[in-house]
Amino acid sequence: MTKPRQALRLIRVNVVLVRHGLDEIVLATHLFRPVRFLVYLSPFYWFRRKSISRGERIRRALEDLGPIFVKFGQTLSTRRDLLPLDIADELAKLQDRVPPFPGVRARQRVEEALGGSVKELFKEFDETPLASASIAQVHAARLHDGREVVVKVLRPGVEDLIHRDLDVLHLIAGLAEDYWSDGKRLRPREVVAEYEKTVLDELDLIREAANAAQLKRNFEGSSLLYVPEVHWPLTRREVMVMERIHGVPIRDLATLRARGTDFKRLAENGVEIFFTQVFKHNFFHADMHPGNIFVDVADPAHPRYMAVDFGIIGTLSPRDQHYLAENFLAFFNRDYRRVAVLHVESGWVPAGTREDEFETAIRTVCEPIFNKPLKDISFAQLLLRLFQTARRFNMEVQPQLMLLQKTLFNIEGLGRDLYPELDLWQTAKPFLESWTRERMSPGATLKRLLAGLPAVRELLLESPGRINVILRQLAEGGMKLDDTVALAEFKSSLATRNRHLYRAAAGAALLLGGILLLGLSELPHWTGVTLAALGAATLIWGRLDA
Repeated sequence: MTKPRQALRLIRVNVVLVRHGLDEIVLATHLFRPVRFLVYLSPFYWFRRKSISRGERIRRALEDLGPIFVKFGQTLSTRRDLLPLDIADELAKLQDRVPPFPGVRARQRVEEALGGSVKELFKEFDETPLASASIAQVHAARLHDGREVVVKVLRPGVEDLIHRDLDVLHLIAGLAEDYWSDGKRLRPREVVAEYEKTVLDELDLIREAANAAQLKRNFEGSSLLYVPEVHWPLTRREVMVMERIHGVPIRDLATLRARGTDFKRLAENGVEIFFTQVFKHNFFHADMHPGNIFVDVADPAHPRYMAVDFGIIGTLSPRDQHYLAENFLAFFNRDYRRVAVLHVESGWVPAGTREDEFETAIRTVCEPIFNKPLKDISFAQLLLRLFQTARRFNMEVQPQLMLLQKTLFNIEGLGRDLYPELDLWQTAKPFLESWTRERMSPGATLKRLLAGLPAVRELLLESPGRINVILRQLAEGGMKLDDTVALAEFKSSLATRNRHLYRAAAGAALLLGGILLLGLSELPHWTGVTLAALGAATLIWGRLDA
């Protein structure tokens, strides 16, 4: 984006902010301080409605600035650990309503991307869009074999628009962080950087199609969630073709009620889907707002969710999965000491944090909440309060957990709309306990050890060569150990490395030997189990000693 265009866009942003009575944000930057008196001459200043809250003024300004700013506001609304609650609540009302672009232009985009005419590619193609959003719009179509599909098409010029507005957002974030009184605390640069990664991912429809395919495999044969099938031959970066689904929009409660839908089961299934995605599959739909969810009510007593729009997907590292599950269970059991220890162990708060002080702060937040009936406790609000408390202890922002928090807010809010008596805690606790037991079972431990054997093998094979290189460099003078202390450290390190290698080799041999013995029916079963257990213990001993 050229600097003149960026400057013009920035001026436009400032004009919109002043028009909506947000002159305090504009004038907070050093650029406008010398001319701040001019604001008092502006008609926007004299005739603005002073009764409108600051949250509503910000929301209206973002709506006027266009779709990218709207999406940014939606993302910002999930950062309740950083925003004042009144602003976060108002930003949550932002809707991604964008006028459609002409169907003729959509047809041209499809033909350019797929290299053929629409008549050749489809039996039918409806130029009137089914839905339109800031990144893309969707058209109904029919393949030559009669299957109904939807065609998702990126908006013309959307990439340039997004990059232009991202440049402006980065500029505004930098000014706000440097010159706004709350800038350092709210870390706007970090917020914009997080948003940028999310929105740029949505520009690649092949990536979205791959997400949909993976999610479909994860729930293959499930009665909980249906994911439409991707039609790969007609999918490109700018165009995606997918099976058309016919379900009731989740926000259409009147129709669901008329069909006799079991709302209690539907709400509980939503919770189970969330925890299954996060902990069992480690691959979760991170944009599950009501516009992306439909319900199959062919069997109203056993309703099934149907999902669309897979541009934003979240994953967690095994470490984050473990600490998250442990934290949830510790909260369920009111073990605040364990919560504090887990936050320090995970690195979510600095290592020097006093666990007793953190425990006291967590107890202060949780006890008033736990004194309510479980059905009246908001899981999402609890997380929010904890994030706000942890901020006092310099808790580091974890972007992957922000996607999770956003999804949890959506799921819980949706569940309570469907069934106000929803007890999210009671539904989640058995799942987490079962997942934890399964993860710590001997079979799961053995599976993880076996998965690590290739790395142990490579270590065993490569280490002699690496040691020879080091020794040769020492002999040839390419590596110098100048003093006795350094030489002693090197010898100690080498001895430790050899000890770990011997233990890894012995453990791997015992483990593999035990597995082989288990396959021999003529030998007692306990011999293989014993040998495999000794091997696993030796490997674990080596890892702990390392």
